Amino acid sequence: MNRREFIQGSMMMFGAAAFASASSAQSIPRQPAFQLGLVTYNLARSWDVPTLIARCRATGFAAVELRTTHAHGVEPDIGAARRKEIRQQFEDSGIVLWGLGTVCEFHSPDAAVVRENIETCKRFCELARDVGAKGVKVRPNALPEGVPVAKTLEQIGRALVECGQSGAENGVEIWLEVHGQGTQEPANIARIMQHCAHPSVGITWNSNPTDIKGGSVRESFELLKTYIRSCHITELTNNYPWRELFGLLKGIGYNRYTLAEIPGLETTSVADIERFMRYYRALWQELCR
Repeated sequence: MNRREFIQGSMMMFGAAAFASASSAQSIPRQPAFQLGLVTYNLARSWDVPTLIARCRATGFAAVELRTTHAHGVEPDIGAARRKEIRQQFEDSGIVLWGLGTVCEFHSPDAAVVRENIETCKRFCELARDVGAKGVKVRPNALPEGVPVAKTLEQIGRALVECGQSGAENGVEIWLEVHGQGTQEPANIARIMQHCAHPSVGITWNSNPTDIKGGSVRESFELLKTYIRSCHITELTNNYPWRELFGLLKGIGYNRYTLAEIPGLETTSVADIERFMRYYRALWQELCR
């Protein structure tokens, strides 16, 4: 083989190797930077903290959002020793205490009700700081009758500013859930966030049917993507475009959690509950491919 033949042959081999490498890379699905977690509403509503941790560890759920009023009892009225104990339990387990799911809401036309909810949110911010949670989830829940929509959206946004200030003081975030009749419309959530504009306040994407426009969530996602700090997902066997959502989350470099907010089970069998959670995780992994 002369020098020219050697060079030509080498170039052909290099090109073939590069093609094979590119083809192989294209065939391997890009894994998401985000992980799977669990909202304790409703599947885990009756579990205490040790049970919750044990079942998440057994089934590959990486994080939890603790819903207020449920059996785990992580509420603002618990004392310093209990707060320290809860924090230590999660830190020792490797399961992330991602957030506290409150029902604080700021849409009421009654100023006293709004003030009460703001003060409750502040108490949850202090609790989140003490137990090691990243954020506090709040929500709008409705558009009150007889009140201009624009006024309600501005009111919610302004209330969130004060919540955000408390969050910043306590080193935690505030996440506005995309929630409520009328308020869950992505355009309304975007308007609330424009009124708020506090760096400690973002949103929890909630995977609602109202996200879907013409079979796609892209339009809604584009409205809200800059605000997404947490994400709830629901039944993965329904008609929501999960592959598209997970692809969009990958596209913005979302590296937090998608948290399963799913119905409870009639069974109390540990084996059945854990089998269900493993099936859910396996389907989630497939839809993220």
